[in-house]
Amino acid sequence: MGYPSLNQCLLDAVDLHPRSDAQICKEGDTWKSISSTEMLRRIAGLAAPLAALGVERGDRIGLFSPNRPEWHIADFAILGLGAVNVPVYFKESDDRMAYILNHSGAKVVISAGAEQARRVLALRPRLPHLQHIICAAADVDMPGDFLRYEKFIASSGEAEIAAWRRRALEAAPSDLATIIYTSGTTGEPKGVMLTHSNFTSNIFDGWNRQDYSEDDLGLEFLPLSHVYERMMGYGYLFRGIAIAYVERMEDVAQALIEVRPTVAAAVPRFFEKIYANLMEKGHKATGLKRRLFDWSMRVVAKATPWRAYGKRASLGVKLEWHLADRLVYRKIRAALGGRIRAFISGGAPLSRDLTEFFAAVGVEIHQGYGLTETSPIISNNLPGSNRIGSVGRPIPNVEVRIAEDGEILVKGPCVMQGYYLKPAETREALPGDGWFRTGDIGHLDEDGYLYVTDRKKDLIKTAAGKFVPPQPIENRLKTSPFILNAVVIGDQRKFVIALIVPHFANVTTKAGEMSLTFSSNTELAAHPWVRELIGKEIERLTAHLAQYESIKRFALLDHDLTFDGGQLTYTMKLRRRYVEQRYAEAIDQLYADVEEPRPQPHA
Repeated sequence: MGYPSLNQCLLDAVDLHPRSDAQICKEGDTWKSISSTEMLRRIAGLAAPLAALGVERGDRIGLFSPNRPEWHIADFAILGLGAVNVPVYFKESDDRMAYILNHSGAKVVISAGAEQARRVLALRPRLPHLQHIICAAADVDMPGDFLRYEKFIASSGEAEIAAWRRRALEAAPSDLATIIYTSGTTGEPKGVMLTHSNFTSNIFDGWNRQDYSEDDLGLEFLPLSHVYERMMGYGYLFRGIAIAYVERMEDVAQALIEVRPTVAAAVPRFFEKIYANLMEKGHKATGLKRRLFDWSMRVVAKATPWRAYGKRASLGVKLEWHLADRLVYRKIRAALGGRIRAFISGGAPLSRDLTEFFAAVGVEIHQGYGLTETSPIISNNLPGSNRIGSVGRPIPNVEVRIAEDGEILVKGPCVMQGYYLKPAETREALPGDGWFRTGDIGHLDEDGYLYVTDRKKDLIKTAAGKFVPPQPIENRLKTSPFILNAVVIGDQRKFVIALIVPHFANVTTKAGEMSLTFSSNTELAAHPWVRELIGKEIERLTAHLAQYESIKRFALLDHDLTFDGGQLTYTMKLRRRYVEQRYAEAIDQLYADVEEPRPQPHA
């Protein structure tokens, strides 16, 4: 099957599905709209000076911006010239940003936002190949050698739009569209090369089975620099669906209420935090409210087979659920805007327990699977065929098979062209047989649904030779109202241990019932009563595990794992190697009486 270019798809959407609110963004306290016609005018207005600056077909252009309308405007200005978009995460470290821009040979950088403008200007001495910087929304009096985006788009008119249309349609589907540098859970980031048709094949094959319409409203809060949200954004634009942009993760809760989206993409950490906040509020309640919360959670357990799996339920269970829905669950959905038809979850496996919980309270989550290297969708769950625990069936024109060692292999039009300037790494992932090595472990069931167990490199092999997948155990632990985060460790060790981040608010509330108080999180994490509480939760949640999988010892951390702390990637994936280095002393203490001390790695 042939697929069009991204430029062709955008023009078709603007012509066939014009909107007065194609892009929605918040300015101060007000949400403002940009029409599809105005969006196209701005795209053309930016493309014209880029061409005048000497940007040619195949040139790499850096894009350093949070989620805002300028992201897509710059993206299509770049693509319309036949150039290559090199997105940089808007909170990326200076060292990694310099590496990405230098490795890709970026000729121009487009930034959006005052903070991003200051950072890229400060970094300029480290970017010898960079010729120009274009800044949107920079401070009025900001010093430095840069060009202002606003000046370019102000003078754009019909002539510029016509010129952009002509040139944009010259792009071939096989042309390179982007180089996306992986978030780098281990080692140096690799630049994934994706063509126009890599993306459009994924959108045509992955979106055509979804029940979206022009009445939908998509909320974009995951970084557009990541392939997952970028593909979602293309899908919204090409289907004539309005996009509401959220720049900061801390603003998502308010945006959900104000914008009331119908669809949004998220990662497991998003759902884990919603669940943790719900449990925190419920456990802080007193009197009748607390009894109502506890009762509604018991109803969740009784209604899960019916609500999550479509099994028959007694009339009593249904009546209880409808009453709990009116009193409790409806408020949960209202906090998510009240109009969400389905969340799409990707980026990492979502725990079955969490998926069941949300299904039981009326929030449907469709889990999918993919990687940057596959543009990204490999498989997805769909309305009417949402099999909880799986990541769905492979999308049309994408083949999946399982290697002898359990690794998931993929073939199809969405598979990348390779890693930029890294032929050895490309040959390792694409050895010549047409099958991309995902690095993930999984299996297909009898109905063709795919299940992802863990990352191949994350599998723990104990000293006794037993393999333990850590992610399912970690996901299970995080369903406790008293556990905020967990990291399971044990590779080449005699037994499995865990680093646990307590849910400080819930533990504090529970401790108050025992007349215990803590002056700090450090004191909380060191208190024997807290250790006993967490220990019982670990025992309760892992009782089903085999002996070699069970957690023998654990340490409590006095802070959460974060991107700023280096423990998570910007898509909230765990950087296991860094975590093991960062907490090497605590880990070694847990093994001190059973193993020889190990050399301390550098963090």
